[in-house]
Amino acid sequence: MNKNSIIGLLLIFGIMIGYTIMMSPSKEELEARQRYQDSIVAVQRSLADSARAQEAKREEIKNALAESAVVEDEAGVQTQAAVRQSLLGPFAVSAEGLDKDFTIETDLLKLTINSKGGRIGKVELMEYKTFDGKPTILQVPDSSMFEMMFFNDVKPIATGNLYFLPAWPDKRFEGMENIKISDGDSLLFAMRLYAGYSDSVALPGSYIEYVYKVRANNYMVGLEVNFVNMEEFIASNTKELNINWNNRLIRQEKNLSNERLNSTVYYRHSDGEVDYLNERKDDKKSINTRVKWVSFKQQFFSTTLIAQDRFQNTEISVEKEPEKETTYLARMQSILSIPFNPAMDKSVGMSFYFGPNKYNLMRKYKLDLERQIPLGWSFFLMQWINRFAVIPVFNFLEGFNLNYGIIILILTVLLKIVLFPIAYKTYMSSAKMRLLKPEIDEINAKFPKKEDAMKKQQAVMTLYKKAGVNPMSGCVPMLLQFPILLAMFRFFPASIELRQEAFLWAKDLSSYDSILDLPFNIPFYGDHVSLFTLLMTISTIIYTKINNDMMSTGQQMPGMKTMMYLMPLMFLGFFNSYSSGLSYYYLLANLMTFAQMFLIRRFVSEEKLHARIQENKKKPVKKSGFQKRLEDMAKQQQGRR
Repeated sequence: MNKNSIIGLLLIFGIMIGYTIMMSPSKEELEARQRYQDSIVAVQRSLADSARAQEAKREEIKNALAESAVVEDEAGVQTQAAVRQSLLGPFAVSAEGLDKDFTIETDLLKLTINSKGGRIGKVELMEYKTFDGKPTILQVPDSSMFEMMFFNDVKPIATGNLYFLPAWPDKRFEGMENIKISDGDSLLFAMRLYAGYSDSVALPGSYIEYVYKVRANNYMVGLEVNFVNMEEFIASNTKELNINWNNRLIRQEKNLSNERLNSTVYYRHSDGEVDYLNERKDDKKSINTRVKWVSFKQQFFSTTLIAQDRFQNTEISVEKEPEKETTYLARMQSILSIPFNPAMDKSVGMSFYFGPNKYNLMRKYKLDLERQIPLGWSFFLMQWINRFAVIPVFNFLEGFNLNYGIIILILTVLLKIVLFPIAYKTYMSSAKMRLLKPEIDEINAKFPKKEDAMKKQQAVMTLYKKAGVNPMSGCVPMLLQFPILLAMFRFFPASIELRQEAFLWAKDLSSYDSILDLPFNIPFYGDHVSLFTLLMTISTIIYTKINNDMMSTGQQMPGMKTMMYLMPLMFLGFFNSYSSGLSYYYLLANLMTFAQMFLIRRFVSEEKLHARIQENKKKPVKKSGFQKRLEDMAKQQQGRR
């Protein structure tokens, strides 16, 4: 290392130290940051402690009510009603009732609303079936919960175990327990939780009302929570209402492990940023900023709770089910806080989305719900390709009622046509490099020693320059194609349009195509044989062989060829349990690449190309800055010897 290099390194090192010192926060800034973090933690703990206290008290009340029939005092047997009164205060009148279901069916949804808790207990999607042909159920009463939590004086109240009574704001359906609407119709249906101090009956003028707005052609269900004459029944110092909302997600797809990996909790901040919990393991998070919605998302469907204004503080968690569990995917839990002043606020608005993760459908709501679909949002090129190219073309072709295998074929042809100039440039670059191989071999023989590496490099670059060949021109087109490959990798497994669509031997293009189920499991491969993946792997190996033969210049790194052949075998194990539509696309892409190479070789004469290279070598060439630096470095090395 010469003197100039040492001075340069010292300067760089000094600049880095100076920059670090200048950018380091002061003591006051550090203290301010710490106070801010402490305040965040305090808010999170307050929300968590309040919710846990209410949950613990609710369980205590539940147990006390169950045991109240055997409780005795000095006067004899204490009635269960008296125990309810002491524990629930004015809400004791709603602690007992009939557990009754009311159903609302549309063209898209079938909702079952329970009198216990007044909540939507069961949700069925009418246009979809599970992988084994059963109804698609997003939630059931036994493994889900939606309840409001607040204080009456010092008594915590949770609506989940209290009984509501029905009301029919829409008089067309007065008294009906099973309602069906279609076309563009809509309805309002209400459940009321009464409160009061009457001995046996609730006061009719004081209640909490859940008003559900259901539209026949919509997956969105409105929920308006009205507080009618409830000022004296909700603690006057109340600043927020807590919502306890949870669900144990039910399996819908054939590939259980893949569906689990695509199931987690998503949420959107009020500023529009969408985030989510870890998809591969248990995770939880306390959010002290405003949140617009929280969603329990699985591979192709979502259950989302959306605030009309905002959720003030939020606690969310996901707990994955054990591998032996084959009915459920994960336990989703959330505690959401809504700002509330009982003296002023008489209504709280929100809505549910029960529906498919379909890009165009979700996008219509303008809530960023479509950000739950993994289209490569973290990489702008990937999401742009999917949103503005692949999805529009895919949807356009859907309009012709074609089989989805044919749609993928047409989409692949269109992409290959668009990418043909890149493929042509790549081929021409590799052809030129191949034609120069004999001359490169001569240069290698002329400079066999390691200390002559700089001279050899200089000679090779001079040859490339004279021949008019850019050794990087073959790499750039491949890099341009890479985002498209990644975009397809994201699009096909996430596309609900491919769900349960058959093509050739594949029964479901969104899942793997098994032509042989093995009686055992092969590590890193699975317990079945996917034919599309197998064909894709074979075609990739053939392409690798052809490409190596075309690109071979004798300059490959040791072991590189072996690695290039191992990669397709590694993908064989990975794609074997992945979307067969994706494997089918990659197979088509390889076959069309072979066809392109055949056509280009047929119409491009390598003899003429070689003659053109020789003509280029005769022309005077201006030295590039890079080449001049190489020559200077070579002269410096010679001077030191």
